Amino acid sequence: MKTKHPKGLPFLFFTEMWERFGYYLILGIFVLYVIEPTGLKGGLGLPDKTADDIFGTYIALTYLTPFIGGFLADRVLGYIKSIYLGGFLMAAGYIGMGVFKDLTLFYSSLALIIIGNGFFKPTISTLLGNLYSEEPYKANKDSGYNIFYMGINIGAFICNLIAAFMRNKYGWGEAFITAGVGMLIGMVIFTIGRKHYIHAAQMKPVQEGDTKLSEILMKVFLPAILFGVVGWFVPGSIFGSDSTDAFIFACVPVIYFYGSLYFKAKPNEKAAIGALLSVFMISMFFWAVFKQNGTALTRWANYYTDRSVSTSLEKPLEKIYMVDGKGYETKEVPVYDDQYQSQKDKNGKAIKEQGKDVYFKNISPEKRATLEANPESKLFLYNTELFQSINPFWVIALTPVIVGFWAFLRRKGKEPLTPTKIVLGLFISALSCLVMVLAVSAGENGAVKVSPWWLVASYGVITVGELCLSPMGLSFVSKLSPARLTALMMGGFFLANSVGNKLSGILASTWYSYENKSNYFLVNFGLLIFATILGLFMLKRLNRIMKDSGH
Repeated sequence: MKTKHPKGLPFLFFTEMWERFGYYLILGIFVLYVIEPTGLKGGLGLPDKTADDIFGTYIALTYLTPFIGGFLADRVLGYIKSIYLGGFLMAAGYIGMGVFKDLTLFYSSLALIIIGNGFFKPTISTLLGNLYSEEPYKANKDSGYNIFYMGINIGAFICNLIAAFMRNKYGWGEAFITAGVGMLIGMVIFTIGRKHYIHAAQMKPVQEGDTKLSEILMKVFLPAILFGVVGWFVPGSIFGSDSTDAFIFACVPVIYFYGSLYFKAKPNEKAAIGALLSVFMISMFFWAVFKQNGTALTRWANYYTDRSVSTSLEKPLEKIYMVDGKGYETKEVPVYDDQYQSQKDKNGKAIKEQGKDVYFKNISPEKRATLEANPESKLFLYNTELFQSINPFWVIALTPVIVGFWAFLRRKGKEPLTPTKIVLGLFISALSCLVMVLAVSAGENGAVKVSPWWLVASYGVITVGELCLSPMGLSFVSKLSPARLTALMMGGFFLANSVGNKLSGILASTWYSYENKSNYFLVNFGLLIFATILGLFMLKRLNRIMKDSGH
């Protein structure tokens, strides 16, 4: 009996699972840590809008560096060395975030993660694609990427449970260090399975007309740094903040480079590269909305969602409310305004007042009456980061359904081509924004906390869209990329992800500009519908190119 999947798949599956465990553990608590006042649990004490900006820049850069990392893997380091280098740099960065409390060293640790992800992320995806380039596995490449993607989300699901336990029992630092330990476990698994994919990790031979490393460094990498510096120091802020200006300016040479690949391509490669660039463009809009799970939707979970587990009136601790598993004296909680933004002094410490934590600002009248009648009662809450596990839970639950559905259509000869799946994913993702519009209405625009089932439903809808788009995007790049440019084009897919990630931070930072929060989610809906329309205009050409290339 012929096996449908290569022997290396389980090892790459678990390597990626543990790598994503660390990455998403950080994302789940990132904003919460950054906005946590220094006077309470030792956070950085920065304003919400600044936290959104830092978060957006961080996740954008983690997906920008795969551009150069993929190129170095293709031409210089090879895939195995790149994965090792990236893995150990990320582990060092995660551990550094837990050990160092200084803001400068915090940024230095983020830099290690950003660089490490650049080497690791495009390379392991390319290595998997190489395994499926061999017979008899070639026909199952889409399914292989779906399975691989499920591994990513198993890591993303369990990490938030561990993060909640570690920060409740020990603190922020220990939670960050746990991410580093997960990354090291992944590298051990990768080493154990090395014999199953070493044959697929050979660097492509240099061909005439190939882009040279010196050309990348001089025409792309160095100009990107210079453009970024100009963007940082340009007077004022064109796009909202200095970091946003720097990032957008730095992207200009990189985007120009990918555009030049099309115009310089060999005649037999031009159509494929053009199709890839088109998908990169429309997928950017998806990431701009999807990556708000760490900003806007975390804020919705934190401030607008009923996270209460139970109310205990027996043997209460005097004047203490239990929030996220920690006890705070009511006189030491931060002051919040009507938009639930924490107010800090110039040193980042919480301003003190008599009163309840922000969580109690918009609880239901029934629960408020109970608490006010029993001022010494305790309220236990689910950690906010636990809501970050909803999306990966849906991925794990729905991946077999989606894979089975495509297999069913394949047997009937009706399976849509990869570009059709991607455009369908954009439309379904747009519908998740309408779920949140209904959630805003149910909560009377934030006046009353709403059921957590609204987030569960919204994440469920966008997960279906994600499964049609994200793993299919990886598969699309692997199928259409010229062999000599596979990792570089994989880096291009992550570049689109990067731009979308930064846009997600920009969008999230406008949250407080919307008096009616429904309008915020309607803007997101409009962006995804616009991307869907663009995709429909390109769909006939993209499908034709797929068929012409033998897929």
